[in-house]
Amino acid sequence: MHLSLVIPLLNEKESLQELYVWITKVLEPTQWQYEIWLVDDGSTDGSWETIESLHQKDERVKGIRFLRNFGKSQALHAGFARAQGEVVITMDADLQDSPEEIFELYQMITEQGYDLVSGWKKKRYDHVLSKNIPSKLFNWAARKTSGVELNDFNCGLKAYKKEVIKNIEVSGEMHRYIPVLAKNAGFKKIGEKVVKHQARKYGETKFGINRFLNGFLDLITIWFLGNFAKRPMHLFGALGVLMFLIGMSSAAYIGIRKLYRMYFDLPYDLVTNSPYFFIALTTMIIGSQLFLAGFLGELILKNRREERYKIKETLS
Repeated sequence: MHLSLVIPLLNEKESLQELYVWITKVLEPTQWQYEIWLVDDGSTDGSWETIESLHQKDERVKGIRFLRNFGKSQALHAGFARAQGEVVITMDADLQDSPEEIFELYQMITEQGYDLVSGWKKKRYDHVLSKNIPSKLFNWAARKTSGVELNDFNCGLKAYKKEVIKNIEVSGEMHRYIPVLAKNAGFKKIGEKVVKHQARKYGETKFGINRFLNGFLDLITIWFLGNFAKRPMHLFGALGVLMFLIGMSSAAYIGIRKLYRMYFDLPYDLVTNSPYFFIALTTMIIGSQLFLAGFLGELILKNRREERYKIKETLS
């Protein structure tokens, strides 16, 4: 199969029929074999009934329905697990991503050899203060932290080689950082393409300003996972040993200083009267806790359990 489209959605009933017509209008002239996976992430507006109707009309339309809202990352993961196309393209269901970009994205993967191509909505139709400015700040931080030079990490319109989506795990809210996950998995040729951004036609955005705070927290997580996920002791253990040695050295200095003053009959105070003693003791305790955190992290890796989404039904 040439192409799989994976489209996560939440309460997008009004746009699904129009999106399907738009996609088929673009793809029919290509003569490609393709499938469209519509992943219903717990919609309550009748989106699933629309997906069923589309599936009955065209078997290339396939559906996945979650029991409740699990999030975009879990929806993408479910779609990736079932996608059979040699090229997989993701897009949003709200008509803000143009299916007309599919052909060029497909060519960049198949002819130019990219592992992953991310869309860049250079000209946006969002509110400047609530989305554009925070988005620019977020993307700048993501570039500096991850080393992946993309201008729009959060763009839903992306294209992948099949091998990429079969070798990464998208969980939590890590859909923003799929390019970073791909890089960490060993896929180096990651590109970017300027794509059209359409103004929202139906409904309201599902994302609030809090997504940017969550995004920055996820960025710290992805940095840690990329550098220390398989060796947490290298971070926590090293910090713990360093702080413990500093605290122990300080405590030893305080004790030796007192013994010296006692030996030469110089005035001295109780060690516990010195604030530096408690600082040294606290530093040793924190160092021990960091070391234990690294040790526990190593144990957790041995017994890792991932959160699983629960699928209610599937159309294929």
